Amino acid sequence: MSSTPDTVISNTSPLLYLYQVGQLNLLPKLYGTVIAPDAVNQEPSVGQKTGVDVPDLSRLDWLQIQAISSPPTIPNVIDLGRGEAEVIALGLTNTNSLLILDDQLGRRIAKLYKLRYTGTLGVLIKAKQTGYVETIAPIITQLQHQGMWLAETVIQAALNLAGESGKNNANP
Repeated sequence: MSSTPDTVISNTSPLLYLYQVGQLNLLPKLYGTVIAPDAVNQEPSVGQKTGVDVPDLSRLDWLQIQAISSPPTIPNVIDLGRGEAEVIALGLTNTNSLLILDDQLGRRIAKLYKLRYTGTLGVLIKAKQTGYVETIAPIITQLQHQGMWLAETVIQAALNLAGESGKNNANP
């Protein structure tokens, strides 16, 4: 399998969190076109109604909304959100894809299906490695201020991968 994915498919939370910390532009820089399923396209409007600052996905020319062509491919797991299920379904129908999702259950299911995945922190690490951001520690702190829950071990692992171990605890 090629190290560069043919298709990158994102769930809602990475789009939302990267937008909230002013880093949404990293996705087209790193991956070019990104695909999101219909469910992901609908989810920001729910947050907007409750006063959450959300991106207008229709204004992102690099984001393509894709319908699920065969609904039975959506994993039927009770606690899995519709967005995560549709991201996984698109991953199953697009060989050599990379899924961007933060949800632990979604990631476990993607792993069971042997799908490649990363999350918001993985995007930041890649952005640091390719020179699009200078440091990720302050961005992690911003993500936490936006409500992203991250275990300290996850933060330290991300900082280590970004070559920033010991630089900043990244706690809010």
